Amino acid sequence: MASRFDGSAPAVVWIVGVVNAGHCWLNFPASPGGKDYPNVLFTGLEGNEAYLDLFDQRGVKVWLQVEPAGADVSTLIDLVLGRYASHPSVVGFGIDGEWYKNREDPDGKAVTDAEAQAWVTQVRSYNPKYLFFAKHWLPEKMPPTYRDGMMFLDDSQQFESLAAMVDEFQAWGRTFAPAPVGFQYGYPDDKKWWGNFADPPGEIGRALASKIPNLSDLYWVDFTAQEIWPQEE
Repeated sequence: MASRFDGSAPAVVWIVGVVNAGHCWLNFPASPGGKDYPNVLFTGLEGNEAYLDLFDQRGVKVWLQVEPAGADVSTLIDLVLGRYASHPSVVGFGIDGEWYKNREDPDGKAVTDAEAQAWVTQVRSYNPKYLFFAKHWLPEKMPPTYRDGMMFLDDSQQFESLAAMVDEFQAWGRTFAPAPVGFQYGYPDDKKWWGNFADPPGEIGRALASKIPNLSDLYWVDFTAQEIWPQEE
């Protein structure tokens, strides 16, 4: 992916916590003797260290993301960064807003300016260079005015064409400028048009970069990644 864009670096959005019946289910064990946290579940096995070690070695930049559900985001920041902030590959922390208190709102609760500022401050307490990202496809779910220390990631899909995608993503970029913005693309529902491209990640990414001056991040989604980069058996 990175080789398609001059001056770029390889990066991933690495999900360490997913929604599970109103809880955030983290893919690593609780600390020995640790306390229980409301709406937080842990797995019995460590799911990230080996990958993060490899990302460290390969120079891959890593965003650690959670789907918070009913869990307290501040608690999740401490649980995740307290465990993994020592990895030089880690560049920040983010939430998928679709799953933020999603029992109160099926598309996720809107993030307030006060929440965003508090989370940015907390994330940067681990490393002053870290950024915090919030992800959604609806601008109204993002903090209305707070921008410092944030990246705004759009995961919209089901477009009729590349032109329709560029128009919507360009509006996202304008909404949050001058803050950096990013985009996830390559969803199966959009393959009806990107499937005709010789190089879907590159062609789409360059079209977005030409129209969105504050674009910082481009990610091809895992759902179709093996169609673009087949894995050897």
